[in-house]
Amino acid sequence: MTDEKPNLREAQQIAALPVHWDRKGRLRVLMVTSRQTRRWIMPKGWEMDGKKPWTAAKIEALEEAGAVGYIADSSIGEYRYTKRLDDGEKVRCTVTVYPMVVERLKRRWKERKERNRHWFSLRKAAKLVDEPELAALLTRLAKKPEKLSMLEDARPDPAELHPSLSAAS
Repeated sequence: MTDEKPNLREAQQIAALPVHWDRKGRLRVLMVTSRQTRRWIMPKGWEMDGKKPWTAAKIEALEEAGAVGYIADSSIGEYRYTKRLDDGEKVRCTVTVYPMVVERLKRRWKERKERNRHWFSLRKAAKLVDEPELAALLTRLAKKPEKLSMLEDARPDPAELHPSLSAAS
């Protein structure tokens, strides 16, 4: 008798890592709750026919979190987890993560009645997620936020977002 786990079907998913810088210039990540277990996750989903993976991730961020903004066309990493489908089948998913600068949150969005959303620090988000590889990715980003350098050009100046912070008035 062995303790081997049965081979699971493999699948690819995409995710957005929606971020913004708060009024104090601190990096925050937008997390949503999953629909069934209510655990904290990033907006994610299946790849979409005819869509680039980062475009699909941006659509997921809009549908699941009501997030609108700029998404990078290169990933910052990936993580794996086991997903239970509606029919009970388990699938081993590899999720490719694309960072996204959130410009605004919609008040009304597709899944607003099915999910909660909340801004967290990267460290707090890493503690809240159930997926160890996702927690590790968030922890690495918290330690080295320069890994999000691909978003620096899109990062708004806090003084432009919040004119009250500007010394010149």
